[in-house]
Amino acid sequence: MDNTQNTQIEPVSSVLKVFNILSELSEHKSIGVSDLSQKLMTSKSTVYRFLQTMKLLGFVSQEGESDKYKLTLKLYELSSKALEYVDLIGSADFQMRAIGEATKEALHLGTIDSDQIVYIHKVDSQYNLRMQSVIGGRNPLYSTAIGKVLLADRSEEEVRFILSNTEFVQHTENTHKNVDELLAELAVVREQGYGEDVEEQEPGLRCIATPIFDRFGRVIAGMSLSYPTLRHTEEKKQSYIEMLKRKSNAVSIELGYNGE
Repeated sequence: MDNTQNTQIEPVSSVLKVFNILSELSEHKSIGVSDLSQKLMTSKSTVYRFLQTMKLLGFVSQEGESDKYKLTLKLYELSSKALEYVDLIGSADFQMRAIGEATKEALHLGTIDSDQIVYIHKVDSQYNLRMQSVIGGRNPLYSTAIGKVLLADRSEEEVRFILSNTEFVQHTENTHKNVDELLAELAVVREQGYGEDVEEQEPGLRCIATPIFDRFGRVIAGMSLSYPTLRHTEEKKQSYIEMLKRKSNAVSIELGYNGE
């Protein structure tokens, strides 16, 4: 029997204090350090230190020069993002499975994290010869179709900043060598409404991706279809592009995007 199953993780007291403070703050429009310390049965100096750190991180704000503090909207922003991705995956799954049934190829849903894409959902190919991937896996922005549709929504200044510390590793002879090469392609991606990875991340593998928009018109994810070059034809490619555009647009509309 594995003894680790019976091992209970001891709560970290400082983490408990943080969440107790947040919970108490949520019950009041604003509250002073003295009142807060009494309600939490914690010393004023300890509560004050925690509040100052939380203020620095943007989760609480101080009312002028008083000792009263209140929650900011940062927690709301975090929870909204979490709910947005839950809705995104739920909406995308139906559309991705429909494409998978029609094409038998692999589908991925990815979003941006720092200078990489992270896969948050996938539908496996029905073929034996297929792309190997895992949910939570990562790949570079500069050499992937999803990465390109995510970056195409950003300005040149933003793209250069995001990739400022990125090494352009030459995965294949088709991989972009620098940000200037990538920027030239992003202009095309923006115009045509889809991105491509033509054996840039992995030899023998092609990928097409289309953007998914949130209700504010921002690209928050990319939906892609991956397939081996040996199954590529221009006719199939055009069919895949149209299918991806329709399905990603359907997801965007479910998320509140109105097409403007």
